[in-house]
Amino acid sequence: MKQILAAALAGPLMAGSLTAGVAVARADDLVTTYQTDEAFADVAQDIQDAIVNRGYVVDYHGHIGDMLKRTAGDVGAAKPLYKNAEFMQFCSAVVSRSVMEADIGNIAYCPYIVFAYEAEAAPGKVVVGYRRLPKGDGRDQVNDLLDEIAKEASGQ
Repeated sequence: MKQILAAALAGPLMAGSLTAGVAVARADDLVTTYQTDEAFADVAQDIQDAIVNRGYVVDYHGHIGDMLKRTAGDVGAAKPLYKNAEFMQFCSAVVSRSVMEADIGNIAYCPYIVFAYEAEAAPGKVVVGYRRLPKGDGRDQVNDLLDEIAKEASGQ
């Protein structure tokens, strides 16, 4: 499965319901997340596959969890946050053109990011999600795309 991290994207979210071992962890107008008990490495691979199998290229695969572990001493951090945390960014020429033709200012939302993390405090539970774009002006199709990828990677 796929997984990516965006700790900066976290916000207050509404709890969802458990279905077949997989739960909708959070959803609001800022961030949508899904939870799974699949292994983090599998989830991360599923995210990449969900992006690539749609014909997109992962432009960057960020390893935020590793960076936070590596720099913990430099910033005086004593508490580990994540067992694993990553994000993948990508763009779509077709989708982006459509979104930017609707509003040229939508360039602000590209590239698109899907994240996954496994919290140190909740080992074995992987959260997959994305930051939602504001509704309208062509952005709804990006939200739909990101939701499809996050659901696929989390087994929804």
